[in-house]
Amino acid sequence: QVQLVESGGGLVQPGGSLRLSCVASGSIGSIYRMGWYSQAPGKQRELVAAISSGGSTNYADSVKGRFTISRDNAKNTVYLQMNSLKPEDTGVYYCNSVSSRYGSSWGQGTQVTVSS
Repeated sequence: QVQLVESGGGLVQPGGSLRLSCVASGSIGSIYRMGWYSQAPGKQRELVAAISSGGSTNYADSVKGRFTISRDNAKNTVYLQMNSLKPEDTGVYYCNSVSSRYGSSWGQGTQVTVSS
């Protein structure tokens, strides 16, 4: 199994920045993709950004140019650097991994609130 633990959420003013971290543990050798999803109140969970084991990335149109996903393989950690935050970025951010052996796994989520 794969365990994911997120951190780094919080309250930030519009235009500010946050960096989210997701540490993976357990049977991580078969993970081939990791990503961040957000869920605003009353809405479905949506993909924000993802990174493959080969390093390719993809982003939701709404965050292109503002958010950057990256990883540190030595630390088994994926990051989401969020700049120029907007109130509409508010939501719970979940880390996700996809493994050839265990399928999809989710973290517990971390709250991001963008408000003045």
